[in-house]
Amino acid sequence: MIRRRTLLAAAGTGLLAACTGGAPDRTLRIATGEPGGFYQAFARLLAGEVSAAAPGVRMAVLASQGSVNNLELLRSGDADLGMVLADTVTAAQRGELGPPVPLRALGRVYENYTQLVVLADSPVRTLDDLAGRTVSIGAPKSGTALIGARLLGSRPGVRTTSLPLEEAIAALETCRIDALLWSGGVPTPAVKALDERVGIRLLPLDAVEPVCRPVCDALPVPPGGYRHAAGVPTIGVANILACTPDLPADLAEAVVRVLVLRAPFLVPRETVGTQFLDVRNLIGTGDVPLHPGAVRAYRALHG
Repeated sequence: MIRRRTLLAAAGTGLLAACTGGAPDRTLRIATGEPGGFYQAFARLLAGEVSAAAPGVRMAVLASQGSVNNLELLRSGDADLGMVLADTVTAAQRGELGPPVPLRALGRVYENYTQLVVLADSPVRTLDDLAGRTVSIGAPKSGTALIGARLLGSRPGVRTTSLPLEEAIAALETCRIDALLWSGGVPTPAVKALDERVGIRLLPLDAVEPVCRPVCDALPVPPGGYRHAAGVPTIGVANILACTPDLPADLAEAVVRVLVLRAPFLVPRETVGTQFLDVRNLIGTGDVPLHPGAVRAYRALHG
């Protein structure tokens, strides 16, 4: 306990030194995702912790359609931070998403689980059973839609549509679509609510995992999320807290100190398993280099 109190006190001291000192209040805008997902829940917790540790900094949480939309907001300067899936970053670097964005990373914050959801009583058991059926692959500017196009776009007979999560859940519940694809934490609150109302299943995705390598991993759905999904093989994609090189170094350092030293307080209460904020993996940001302020913070905290 002494060690823990010392670390938390150090976090507050370091942040205050970096971000106040008589400077006027500053606002960090973080682009997140749709209602009912974990992007917003995580961002609100992060905003609260940053504001508490550094009173001169306020974080504004911006709703969005997801990773692709967040890249657009970073590119235009309408957001300072954004939650971006690793495969979305790869697509952006290939020039598939418009003008390139010079991204930097503050950390790898959690693992997204790709969830292909059907109703519990659906006759659909495998991806092959989706032939002739309609699947929502996610909001138009989401990372989920990119994954969905890659995983399902070449499968014969599958009809795809792009709906935001809440619309897709309503459409699935009323049988206007046959499945929905979602990439997020387990359990995603809106999907869990559907499970509690009518029951759901997740389709196994191990057969299509090679399509998204090397930016994804095969992993099982953790127990305790949904009633009938534990152990279903699916695809995990890292979620990067990204910014541009223009972010002031002291602000980048302040956020990273919170990520490291307040990690237990940044996990949405609904989550299960170890998908969030493993401090050992924060610097594992793949193709996105760490922001210099983030590097400074990690070196100060871990050597």
